[in-house]
Amino acid sequence: MSARQDGAAVFRALHRRPSPTDPIVLPGPWDAASARVFAEAGFPALATPSAGVAASLGYADGRTPADEMFAAVARIARAVDVPVSADVEGGYGLAPKELVERLLEAGAVGCNLEDSEDGVLKDPRAHADRLAEVRAAAADRLFVNARVDVFLHGDRDPEQAIARAALYVAAGADCVYPIAAPLDVLPLLRSGIQGPLNMYAPIGQADGPSPAELGERGATRVTFGPGLQQQATAALRQIAAGLAK
Repeated sequence: MSARQDGAAVFRALHRRPSPTDPIVLPGPWDAASARVFAEAGFPALATPSAGVAASLGYADGRTPADEMFAAVARIARAVDVPVSADVEGGYGLAPKELVERLLEAGAVGCNLEDSEDGVLKDPRAHADRLAEVRAAAADRLFVNARVDVFLHGDRDPEQAIARAALYVAAGADCVYPIAAPLDVLPLLRSGIQGPLNMYAPIGQADGPSPAELGERGATRVTFGPGLQQQATAALRQIAAGLAK
C-alpha cells in the first residue's frame, strides 16, 4: 500500500468512532501555517474549507480558480503529516477522472463535493451518477464526502435531505454532509442516513453546539467551514487596530 493509499485508509478508519459521543473533529486550515498549527495541536486529520481558502487567496467564496485551489491544497498537504481532505466545491467542471487525478496529485486523501451550483440544487440522480464516476475513478484512494445542500439552498425538508443522501451513499459516497441542518433535526437525519454523518459546528456562538453535543445527536464527524479562518481574521483585525492607534 502506498503512503497516499495508507493515508486514505487511516482517514477512513477515523470515521469508525468507538463512541457516538466522540465524533472526529476536523479543523479547517486555509494555508500551510494554519495546517501546521492544527496538526501540532494533535488533530489526527484536517479538512480544508473552500471559503476559508478562497479568503486567504483574495477571492469570494465559490470564485477561486481551480488551479489556485488545488495549489493551496497541495501546500497544506505538504506541510503536515496527517491526512488532509479537500473541499473542492462542485468539482470545477472537471471530468471525474481528472478531478480524482488533481486531488491525488495535490496529496488529498478525501474531498467534499456539493450538490448545488450557484445557489441552485442539482438534480439528485444526475449528481449521484457523478459521485459514482468519481468513486469508480478513485477506488479506495479518496474518501468522498457528499454535501447535501437542502438546508442551504432548498426547502429545508429533512426527508428530501435523507432521500438525496440515500442516492449518494448508494453511489459510493463514504460520508454525507447536510450542511446548515438545524440541531433539532439531527436525530432524524441520523436515523435515516446510512454511514458517517458530517455536521457543521459554528465558531464563536456562545449557545452553539459543541462537537460532543453534535456527537450525542448523531454526528460522526464535525467540521467548521470557514469559521476558524474568520476567527483568525477577526483576531488579526483587533491586533491591527491596536497597532494603528
